[in-house]
Amino acid sequence: MTSIRFPKEFAWGVATSSYQIEGAANEDGRGESIWDRFSKTPGKVEDGTSGDVACDHYHRFREDIALMKSLGLKHYRFSVAWPRILPTGRGRVNQPGLDFYGRLVDALLEAGIEPFVTLYHWDLPQVLQDEGGWTRRSTAEAFAEYAGVVARALGDRVKKWITHNEPWCASMLSHYEGRHAPGLKDYRAALAASHHLLLSHGLAVPVIRAASHGAEVGITLNLMPCEPASPSAADHEATRRFDGYFNRWFLDPLFGHHYPADMVADHIAAGHLPPEGFTVVKPGDLEAIAVKCDFLGVNYYNRAVLRSDKVPEAQNEPRKVFVAPEKDWTEMGWEVYPDGLRDILLRVHLDYRPRKIYVTENGASYSTPPGADGRVRDEKRLVFLRDHFVAAWRAMEAGVPVAGYFVWSLMDNFEWDRGYSQRFGIVWVDYKTQQRIPKDSALWYRSVIAENAVQVP
Repeated sequence: MTSIRFPKEFAWGVATSSYQIEGAANEDGRGESIWDRFSKTPGKVEDGTSGDVACDHYHRFREDIALMKSLGLKHYRFSVAWPRILPTGRGRVNQPGLDFYGRLVDALLEAGIEPFVTLYHWDLPQVLQDEGGWTRRSTAEAFAEYAGVVARALGDRVKKWITHNEPWCASMLSHYEGRHAPGLKDYRAALAASHHLLLSHGLAVPVIRAASHGAEVGITLNLMPCEPASPSAADHEATRRFDGYFNRWFLDPLFGHHYPADMVADHIAAGHLPPEGFTVVKPGDLEAIAVKCDFLGVNYYNRAVLRSDKVPEAQNEPRKVFVAPEKDWTEMGWEVYPDGLRDILLRVHLDYRPRKIYVTENGASYSTPPGADGRVRDEKRLVFLRDHFVAAWRAMEAGVPVAGYFVWSLMDNFEWDRGYSQRFGIVWVDYKTQQRIPKDSALWYRSVIAENAVQVP
């Protein structure tokens, strides 16, 4: 065995999100979110479920923190539910909602676990969606108000803040592909949403800093390294387009490069933008979006290998394929490709130079159940994590400033449009009894944290 050691200050953690674990959807003044509405719309969630109860974390958070402490975790990334704080999206503050997160933060700190707070992980108040949601500039302004309320309440104790989780999902997947709430299939709406999400980040960063002195603030993007399926010019062109759609559309403006000119031209040619261009962008917007941040969060699950052939139901987008055999895919149907994490970390470092990078999500769905002895032998997840940890270390050896790694997820949970059919947790959850069982991957992760090293065969 070879021991690969990480820097002493490296942050090992786990990640969750509010709608996926909290439950208590109708308690203590919480307002309706777009996911409450979407998940109860027939046909939108694979197994017909919702996050009404989920992992009941709202009532069991102390138990879950004790579990984290037993696993040696020192860092925990979680999200705040906007509708718990501002049930109508703006204006009246729901104090019981704020109090819940205050208790959560206090309990984490008492257990020696540092909170990393994500302000938006997709549960937009339904009232704002009824006004147009992220397609409207007013929602960006409401987000800055919400960020200020939370930062003023928790900023004396929370010093790591993430404005948004995966704005690609909150715009493209949700407004163009229609697979997530609010479930639209309108490219113009998706582009407007993408801009207002980024603008809301830019508006919120100085608000958070004013309320949480000495805090570090960043944003999390889901990113994919892209490569052509063949040397053909057509596949290279498909790769350019997908990279622009998925990666550069968000990275470029965040780092002061404006929206990619080639993608703006493509959108105008396709009729996704008017001939005069991206008109929702107002004077000062791009400067606001490019506010200096302390770190970039990178979520990585798989790479994109692009073919030029068209898929009619995808509205003539290039086709993404997986090269590895199906036996090497996760149960989400995603190819396992650890080197892609190294590749995307290097690319982001070389092209954009963020001050610091956290891997804010990485994990795999495998449904391995407890055996007769109660033990969950999730060997595939353990190997998946080990190989991805090594890929991150290789990026660090090449000079990438990776400061920490958050495994997705602490426990099995509501997996959005897939419901409870997918299990990403390192802790097994019995949804009927709410029993938690640390899987073999969790026990192995505990040893990685304790040793600050990964043992590689």
